[in-house]
Amino acid sequence: MLKTMKIISWNVNGVRAAHKKGLMDFMTSSDADVFCIQETKAHLEQLTKEIFAPEGYESWWHSAERRGYSGTAIWAKKQPDSLEPLGVEEFDNEGRIQVALFGDVAVLNGYFPNSQAEGARLDYKLRFNAAIKERADTLVSEGKTVVVTGDFNVSHKPIDLARPEANEKNPGYLPEERAWMDSFIDGGWTDTFRMFETG
Repeated sequence: MLKTMKIISWNVNGVRAAHKKGLMDFMTSSDADVFCIQETKAHLEQLTKEIFAPEGYESWWHSAERRGYSGTAIWAKKQPDSLEPLGVEEFDNEGRIQVALFGDVAVLNGYFPNSQAEGARLDYKLRFNAAIKERADTLVSEGKTVVVTGDFNVSHKPIDLARPEANEKNPGYLPEERAWMDSFIDGGWTDTFRMFETG
């Protein structure tokens, strides 16, 4: 039987800047079992001890090769049984995803790519999305309880934007991105944010 696990996810847009605004105080007071962050924009040698090893937690970092860009990290009360990147070079080079196993629970901490102006990176994003879904589906088939968390960089439905019609050609609201989210949800996945925030 699965025990309760508290998981928090947050795009911090720079962990060092977020730390100055109280990130670590929030993280430790949250009492989360697993705290996932995205867009860390930091390498290990740039982290203070307070960020890297807050009391009661261990941390694991997956930084982009390019400095000051992208990256994901996980703080957890217990060491995962395994933790790895996706294993796809074009995504791992940007620190896009961590796959952590805590017993029968798999946590995928992802920083999904921005499709950029005029869809310049749309193909890259859709490849990433497909790779994440494939890994998540595989873990489910292996009997894992799977949580895909992170910054999906998409506004799925018109309710998610103040002016949806004005944004139909903008990154994060392109038809292809929203169609992928439709297919993801239709494939049996649950949007837990939408469960609690109906609009």
